[in-house]
Amino acid sequence: MKGIFITGTDTGVGKTFVAEGILRALKDMGYDVCPMKPVETGCGGRLIPHDAMRLIQASGVKEPLDVINPYRFRLPVAPAVASEIEGVRIDRRRILSIYRELLNRYDLTLVEGAGGIMVPVYRDYLFLDLIKDLDAPVIIVTRPGLGTINHTLMTIEVARTRSIKVYGVIINYSEDIKRDTAVKTNPEVIRRLGRTRLIGVIPYIKDDRRTSLKRLFSSIARILMD
Repeated sequence: MKGIFITGTDTGVGKTFVAEGILRALKDMGYDVCPMKPVETGCGGRLIPHDAMRLIQASGVKEPLDVINPYRFRLPVAPAVASEIEGVRIDRRRILSIYRELLNRYDLTLVEGAGGIMVPVYRDYLFLDLIKDLDAPVIIVTRPGLGTINHTLMTIEVARTRSIKVYGVIINYSEDIKRDTAVKTNPEVIRRLGRTRLIGVIPYIKDDRRTSLKRLFSSIARILMD
């Protein structure tokens, strides 16, 4: 693979955290990797794209910020809403052009969306449409708890209706939740009903101990590059 898209079942599921881990692991393995965050909202008045900056730091790339993150907005809303309110037109051709250039320069370009796959990027152009235009397989980051089966299977299904390859699912414990029956059984149900691979389950780790996940992310990275 030269490119892959990280999407989620919702906002706040830990897409950026997962993308960071994968980027660092690939970099440590000797791959020349580059992130791309086409659109980021909630950047505040100074338009600081915190997620994009985290991805840049994880990968170590020296690309200009406007290449990694072509569009950024103040308000913490869907990109289509932010662009309309803030009077900025998002041009998908610009995003596609940058992505194709990165594909030619790096071993892997990892693109992170905003929110879920059905979030509108501009007017009625969804992230689903962008993924299809990028011709990239998707990794779906999802929650471990109750409700995740429905959200994950719907994301898988809508991707496949557009002939988008679902590379697999990563379950991320973005919160410290009780390991009840739902949490214990959800991974196998998602794998079986979604007819997809479970790439990894990332446990909840406090900030000061997250380096302990290095081996897990290395395993995920090897799966991606095999």
